[in-house]
Amino acid sequence: MSEVKQVEEGGDQAQEDLAQERRRSKTMSRKEMARDLRRRRLTGQVDPEEADLLKQMDDTRPRTRADCVNGPRPCMFVSCKHNLYLDVNPETGSIKLNFPDKEIWELEHTCALDVAEKGGITLEEVGEIMNLTRERIRQVETRGLMKLREATEAEPPVSARKPM
Repeated sequence: MSEVKQVEEGGDQAQEDLAQERRRSKTMSRKEMARDLRRRRLTGQVDPEEADLLKQMDDTRPRTRADCVNGPRPCMFVSCKHNLYLDVNPETGSIKLNFPDKEIWELEHTCALDVAEKGGITLEEVGEIMNLTRERIRQVETRGLMKLREATEAEPPVSARKPM
């Protein structure tokens, strides 16, 4: 085999390894989840232990940052809006699994607030934590900064406001 083909195959293998190493997020629709739950209930697959566990977890769930700041890590409360394991779209109710190939206890970071407390980190580190590329993190950062700029320009300066 020629050296060029060997190099090309080696490059293909590296791309395949990278694709296997990092899987894309997976979104599940609210309807799909409801259908699955109905199917499980009809077939009797809803486990009473699971229901008891969910109730127990709901009772111990932290309500404020002060409740969870010294809590166990990784944080198992994936329904928290600061948890990095999944995202819920408030408009559609769909759930996006950010790490479809991992379980929550396999993640190094599970809480966005913990990451923010660490201080400044690079785009690469943010991308690794959120399972996104460096470029996508840069785009999100730029969009957020534009929104902040627009919001602050719309408000009158503090010195121009009337005292109450």
